[in-house]
Amino acid sequence: MAALRAQGALRMGGSLGLSVAGAESNVAIGLARLGHRVRWAGRVGADELGALVLRTLRAEGVDISHAATDDTGRPTGLLLTEPRLGTLTRVSYYRAGSAGSALTPADVLPALAPGTRVLHITGITPALGSSAAKTVLAAATTARETGVTVCLDVNHRSRLWTADNARTALRPLLAHTDLLIASEDELPLVQERPDAEESEAARDLVAAGITEVVVKRGARGATVFSADGATHRAARQVDAVDLVGAGDAFVAGYLSGLLDGANVLERLHRAVTTAAFAVATRGDWEGLPTREELGLFDEPDGTTVR
Repeated sequence: MAALRAQGALRMGGSLGLSVAGAESNVAIGLARLGHRVRWAGRVGADELGALVLRTLRAEGVDISHAATDDTGRPTGLLLTEPRLGTLTRVSYYRAGSAGSALTPADVLPALAPGTRVLHITGITPALGSSAAKTVLAAATTARETGVTVCLDVNHRSRLWTADNARTALRPLLAHTDLLIASEDELPLVQERPDAEESEAARDLVAAGITEVVVKRGARGATVFSADGATHRAARQVDAVDLVGAGDAFVAGYLSGLLDGANVLERLHRAVTTAAFAVATRGDWEGLPTREELGLFDEPDGTTVR
């Protein structure tokens, strides 16, 4: 979708910056910058905002050959962001009836070509409508049946749907999920026993067939639960500028490590590093690092790279 970013409260007017946003797009760009081959499957409107989305993805090295343009008049989705208090940002969505809400299996399944290693999906797409929800389930089912690793980031958006509706749509996806990613407050949406303690809930999910459960803890890092136990990694210390997109940057780093064959601790290290880049810069994806830049956090403060 397109994103309009305000410098202050929207009700006060002023200028807006135009860019592109979307959890899956952020992850795709993050992985492409880290040197991986990535394709994006989705639907945009036959409008200038849709052209901006496709142009941005293409410019970032993402394969958009499976992107569909809606020819029925549905517009490209839109969000507005406004800073309200420090790093607290308020987001308003305009996605009802958007092109993305009409996503179909025919739009997505051809992207699961031979050689595909990972399918990344989020809990945002099913929130857009019944067609989009059915498409996500069809993609996850097909990917799992063909040996593709399925990564599901819960990514709950309370302004798009209720917790009960999210739970109803997301729980069936778990049977086709290999890697589950959720923040601490999102995990109850997918666990079998909503009142279970976190480690118990993670063990239940692993016992049900999920290989890894990754719990994002923001400034406190992240924990991976698997059959081998729990592994924790602290966050990288950085002055926070903009928290929007940090979770997607984390996912891009974690999947990058997975694709490189790194172990869990190495994956977490890359994930918290890419997340730190996102937090330290404005925008959802603009500050994400290339592979060559991953080592910049290990340079002393005040270093000038010449």
